[in-house]
Amino acid sequence: MKLHNATDRIEKEIVLRAPQSRVWRALASADEFGAWFGMKLEGTFAPGGHVHGQITLPGHGQVTIEIAIERMDPESRMSYRWHPYAVESGVDYSSEPTTLVEFQLEEVAEGTRLRVVESGFDRIPAARRAEALRMNDAGWAEQLENIARYVAV
Repeated sequence: MKLHNATDRIEKEIVLRAPQSRVWRALASADEFGAWFGMKLEGTFAPGGHVHGQITLPGHGQVTIEIAIERMDPESRMSYRWHPYAVESGVDYSSEPTTLVEFQLEEVAEGTRLRVVESGFDRIPAARRAEALRMNDAGWAEQLENIARYVAV
């Protein structure tokens, strides 16, 4: 797993032992995405669409996640916007800028290379920027392991 960090972005990469079509289904279906990510999502992933749901991981209480799908290029690229680490109960994050999460898939000899880039942290309010970057950096490392287990053949 590759790690590259600047103050504005998180970049991670993993090679998954699964065909590109299988990895794409795990990303492009709200149900499958939620299954490996640890969320119960309502709605369908489609460009311009909005999906929301609850984190189902222990210790996260009633955290609601909102995802705005930007781009879906079948079996190669998907991107969405969200409020990073917006987990404090009772806080309205809607006026804050969002970060852009991009997934890129590439067929390799061992299976599928999945790259995730989350950018735009420099626009997040200073009071929570460093914590959002730190928590999402650790979070993406964990989520790449989760999707690896989920799609393993």
